Amino acid sequence: MLNNITIMGRLTRDPELRITPNGNSVTTFSVAVDRDRDRETTDFLDVVAWRVTAEFVEKYFRKGQMIAVSGSLQTRN
Repeated sequence: MLNNITIMGRLTRDPELRITPNGNSVTTFSVAVDRDRDRETTDFLDVVAWRVTAEFVEKYFRKGQMIAVSGSLQTRN
C-alpha cells in the first residue's frame, strides 16, 4: 500500500461513536501530534475508524490518552 501513514499522539477529545443507517459502527476523534524536531509545533489530525476498530477505540480511549493510528491519508476541503 503506497498511501500509508502512522501517527502517534494524544486524543484531543473523547471518541464519538455513531451507527450508520446500514448498521456499521463509525468513530471520529482528533489526535494532536508533536513534530519531532519542533516540540512547539503541533498538528491536529481528524481520524475516522470503522466497524470493530471504531467500537474498540470508543470503549478503551478517552481525551488526553496516547494513541497510535495506522491507515491511509485522505484530505478534504
